[in-house]
Amino acid sequence: MADTAESALRLLIVDDSVEDAEAIVTALRNDGVAVRPLRPADAEQLDAMLSGQQIDLVIAAHSAGSIPLPEVTRAVASSDKDIPVVALLDEVDAALAAEAYGTGARRLGLRGEPGQLLHVLRMEWDDLRTRRSLRRLDAQVRETERRCDALIESSRDPIAYVHEGMHIRANAAYLEMFGFDGFEDVEGMSLLDLVAPRHVEEFKQLLKSLSRGEPPPPHYQLEARDANGDAFPATMEFTPASYEGESCLQVVFRRQEQDPELAREVEELRQRDQATGLLNRQTFLRALEDAVADAAQNRSQHGLLLIEPDHYQRLLHDIGLDSADLIMAALAKRLKEALAGLPGLLTARFGEHSLAVLLRDTDHVATSQAAESLRAAFDGVVAIGEHSSATSASIGGVQIGERIASVTQVLAHAHQGVQSAIGVGGNRVEIFDPSATDRAEEARIQAWVERLHAALDNDDFILHFQPVISLQGEVGATYEVMLRLESRDGEAIAPRTFLPLAEEHGLLGRIDTWVVRSAIRHLAEQQEAGKPVNLMVKLSQASLNDEALLAWIRSALAENGVPGERLVLMLSEAKVFTHLHSAQAFGGAVAALGCRLGLEHFGAGLDSSQLLTHLNPSLIKLDGSFATDLPANPDNQQRVKAIAERAHAAGIRTVAGHVEDAASMSILFNAGIDYVQGDFLAPTGPAMDYDFEA
Repeated sequence: MADTAESALRLLIVDDSVEDAEAIVTALRNDGVAVRPLRPADAEQLDAMLSGQQIDLVIAAHSAGSIPLPEVTRAVASSDKDIPVVALLDEVDAALAAEAYGTGARRLGLRGEPGQLLHVLRMEWDDLRTRRSLRRLDAQVRETERRCDALIESSRDPIAYVHEGMHIRANAAYLEMFGFDGFEDVEGMSLLDLVAPRHVEEFKQLLKSLSRGEPPPPHYQLEARDANGDAFPATMEFTPASYEGESCLQVVFRRQEQDPELAREVEELRQRDQATGLLNRQTFLRALEDAVADAAQNRSQHGLLLIEPDHYQRLLHDIGLDSADLIMAALAKRLKEALAGLPGLLTARFGEHSLAVLLRDTDHVATSQAAESLRAAFDGVVAIGEHSSATSASIGGVQIGERIASVTQVLAHAHQGVQSAIGVGGNRVEIFDPSATDRAEEARIQAWVERLHAALDNDDFILHFQPVISLQGEVGATYEVMLRLESRDGEAIAPRTFLPLAEEHGLLGRIDTWVVRSAIRHLAEQQEAGKPVNLMVKLSQASLNDEALLAWIRSALAENGVPGERLVLMLSEAKVFTHLHSAQAFGGAVAALGCRLGLEHFGAGLDSSQLLTHLNPSLIKLDGSFATDLPANPDNQQRVKAIAERAHAAGIRTVAGHVEDAASMSILFNAGIDYVQGDFLAPTGPAMDYDFEA
């Protein structure tokens, strides 16, 4: 369950204990799950939440007295929504389990076993997303079938659908070619009736082989005859299909009036990329679809490799913007040389600057060996027209088998492999094999950990800044600091890609130190330029007990002559909840430095305002979920207003991020929010050049 806005878990918790409910939310967040929690106080609120909001999962305590478990399951069932209910038990008991299942709960979770509860929630969440995905796919299939039906009907190619040798559908072009007035003239007619007598026996054998599930030939040439008995040369193309849920064959008849040899040459040209001589994307995709279908039906294995040259933009700039095809032609030549002699493969130009290889009937070892051979072949000097250039390539691969028999999944994993290889420096192979996921994941993680160590040692991290704009006319410039990692290609990699790994391997503290050090340096530079600013800097929980960091901040501020009030150190609300005593001590130390303390993701918890009684931040930043479609969400509007009123009463400034439109700005202003930020107002960038006085 990734921590993204699209995959945030909308969780409704029915429990008499606010602390226990908050503990569940915190455990999920600590496990990397983005949670949007709700907790109804009574049955009326439960009904309102179920009817008015999208809920993904319900956790209902068996011991809850405010809303008993049977009442919860009845309300969920009455909502007519697919919402799984997990019953929360205090102990393992067969009678309680039977009772909970009898009410309609799908699974059981144990209050005192957070690991078990997280596992249960993951399973239910994954099952729910799978069901939703299947419903979406079903709708997409119906829509695709409708569109395909319309396209086939309007196509100029003569197309028919045949089941057990009999016509079940034919488009207008097909009927016209054979001289039929309407489909009723051909419905139920055998395909053999449209074949010239001298080809009938051979064609019967072809139909028998197709009925046994053998793959059809790419093209089949014969002599056809129309409704009047007149013969003409034709080429047939067969594609497995389904019509109204029944397996059949799609047959395309093409009249051949020209020389057969010329026709073959034209067809060959139609399938090739003219710049590289490799197969074009469309032809390659058809072959990939066949390979994936073969893996699903026959449990065979194939390998797909996607290849992208490293530093392509720089290479294009050096050689010339008009030389893109020359670059790809040179790389294609190197590809063919490297694979010469290998049987059962197809090569293609898959994109503007990507190549593809399909290795048929190969296992993971053979696919990996071919990928490494290609990587080594591309690592060197390549002649490009009149130029030559040092190149290397990143390769993403997928082992196609029964467990990943989907073209969409295959391409997604291959593309992800390429991007991941590029992200850790390029000149690298990443192969996804469902049967060897752990091995591949371990190698990927190790590469990223090494990359992070190198980034800290070599100063490869960079800071971007987003303006934080006053809604209430307050003067002064404030930016939020955004951490980025610079890739080998000069691209900025977002922190969600590497921070989870950094946390897992104990690197968050070092990264925090780097960010604060760089932020203070920027504060000094802006102050020296006569443009003083305030910077909001995010810190992880790893810094809460880091006395060395606080001592270093004190020294750096004094050395650079920067007032502490210019630095706002931001902590995540969820982390503060689970490290409250450390956060309180940290807040006191920050105040002693003259710096300010801030809370981000505020309001995402079940009782966020409770934190303000234990901690005294100078600033709170609302959770980004409040900004999503704010004008159409009156509940969020009321919550934002309530938070602003509570904060102002305590002398705390408020910030709303991810602002999407002018209507949201108006709502936030009327609610009393002090500051706003978002790409709608000003995007994140490497420079602090926003005009706050405009």
